[in-house]
Amino acid sequence: MTHPDKPALRAEARAARRRLASVEPLAAERAASHLTDLPSGALVAVYRAIGSELDPEPLARALISAGAQVCLPVALERDAPMIFRRWSPGEPLEMDAAGCPAPLPLAEVVDPDLIVTPLLAFDDFGGRLGQGGGYYDRTFAARPDAVRIGFAFAGQRVGRLPMDAHDVRLHGVLTEVGYTAARKV
Repeated sequence: MTHPDKPALRAEARAARRRLASVEPLAAERAASHLTDLPSGALVAVYRAIGSELDPEPLARALISAGAQVCLPVALERDAPMIFRRWSPGEPLEMDAAGCPAPLPLAEVVDPDLIVTPLLAFDDFGGRLGQGGGYYDRTFAARPDAVRIGFAFAGQRVGRLPMDAHDVRLHGVLTEVGYTAARKV
């Protein structure tokens, strides 16, 4: 069962994120400068930003410079966990089943140890409000050992998000002001 307030929260959070994106054009670069604060990961999943999502490409470049490898999620089916394919900035992409840019099928399928995820809003307890498709929650549930990190504007933080039974909490969030580990519930 989905919490009844989530659609309204998503609409508010989308509007807030659009405002933040317009007034914080260097937020992604500032967030990437806090790379050393993140939990370590040899293979890190990032995403390709859509709309006003904080763009993780500066973070991907910083990760690669620090010796990590990166990959991107790929939705093969609407109701299944995503897979991950190895990727480097500049390599060709195609739209996946969710309509997101993803590496081509010839790219190696990999298992990241750290997953960086977009979001609409987050709280200090690892709560994450996504777009509502469930792609990341299904993927997190299928990969319980992966470290889950939100990537967002600091202004996307809210007091406390409603969590449904299928929602999987983040381990922390990286913003333009630094990394914050999730507090215990």
